[in-house]
Amino acid sequence: MPSAHILVVDDEPDIRNLVREILEDEGYSVSVAETGAAARQARRERRPDLILLDIWMDDVDGVTLLREWAEAGGLASPVIMMSGHATVETAVEATRLGAYDFIEKPISLAKLLLTVQHALQADQLARENLDLKQQEPVVPEPAGRSQLIQSLRQQAERIAQFDTSVLISGESGAGKKTVAHYIHCHSLRRNGPFIEVSVGLLLAESSAVDLFGQEESGQVHYGRIEQANGGTLYLDDIADMDEQTQARLLSVLKGGRFTRVGSNESVPADVRVIAATHRDLEQEVTADRFDADLYYHLNVVPISVPRLVEHCEDVPELLTYYVDYFATRENLPYRQFSMAAQNRLRNYSWPGNIRELKNLVQRLLILGAGEQIDLDEVEASLQQVPALQEQVGTLSGVPLGLPLREAREQFERIYLELQLKESKGSVGQLSKKVGMERTHLYRKLKALGIDVKKAAD
Repeated sequence: MPSAHILVVDDEPDIRNLVREILEDEGYSVSVAETGAAARQARRERRPDLILLDIWMDDVDGVTLLREWAEAGGLASPVIMMSGHATVETAVEATRLGAYDFIEKPISLAKLLLTVQHALQADQLARENLDLKQQEPVVPEPAGRSQLIQSLRQQAERIAQFDTSVLISGESGAGKKTVAHYIHCHSLRRNGPFIEVSVGLLLAESSAVDLFGQEESGQVHYGRIEQANGGTLYLDDIADMDEQTQARLLSVLKGGRFTRVGSNESVPADVRVIAATHRDLEQEVTADRFDADLYYHLNVVPISVPRLVEHCEDVPELLTYYVDYFATRENLPYRQFSMAAQNRLRNYSWPGNIRELKNLVQRLLILGAGEQIDLDEVEASLQQVPALQEQVGTLSGVPLGLPLREAREQFERIYLELQLKESKGSVGQLSKKVGMERTHLYRKLKALGIDVKKAAD
């Protein structure tokens, strides 16, 4: 990860400068601090991807700093301790607090570079594994051989080469996230993080903290923007963003800087923003519900994802893809669609787009039997959809005369209570089911007054 930013904390100028020069020669971005106070300030000014931390310094020792950062919400990046005369007890305590490794002085530069490389790789792998647990795996590319999908892939590949904002539009379930991830994987930022934020699921009172971070009582909480440094920030449902957060996001797009909540100091943001919406943002601007300046900064490169019915010739390939997907990832039985079943689904209207197709395949693999999925089984499954919609018909019972925020809260409460009940009160299962990070899900449930224990009864 040559673009990683490393903070070197050491009170010896010779060691500090030597380590800095070596790391910069390897392509890393490096900042230095000679004291604990300077380290706190450097960490506040910019989130490091890794910290090299000396143990013995004049004002505060490295283990105390490590404990301070660990107790303030966990280490936001790997820490490698350095010392020439540390005790076994010190090394054990540093490891207990979450230090990645321990390097003895005099420093072997070969060992230093190897340890740094391994620490960054381990951190990246840990973040990727966390994403896999919290969210559904991302489909690697827009699937299909139709001219429409081939053109979409080509357009995404061209856009990926330019480090500018992108606005993806399309109906719910059409595959906007897949296109965003495809752009990221073909860009120069491909080795950086891909951080997804579902704006519609953020709490209005905490959305600024979630995105931009917070400084409180001398401690720093890094938001999603800083977590995405060096990579891509994907903002789904951008039209749901509140006015104050829109203004903060605009400062990122205009100047590449922003301020954390509770701070007056701006910090850099090295991110590419990809926003997605199923609504007409231009109409939202006209209706004064979305900031016009933000819209024009996001809409530098627009891309539209077609409805599934517009490229129905891809349905057979998508069916095969999702059969393989569920057979491999969820160990469901492998079954094949008959030609008659494929033809029926090619001529289906797919109001829920690719998401509906994916759910249909999963349902048929779970409930069906036999190696082949025939036409009758498909017809029966399609007829279940209106029945399921009727079963959750209370969702449409939200009074339309309510203000948007109140109506949305009522909808979210009914929706999450239903999903939580189906998950048997398991917030972990609910997190995977609704595609929401567990910490934010707990906040959402608490804000809506949903009792998790009651749902488990």
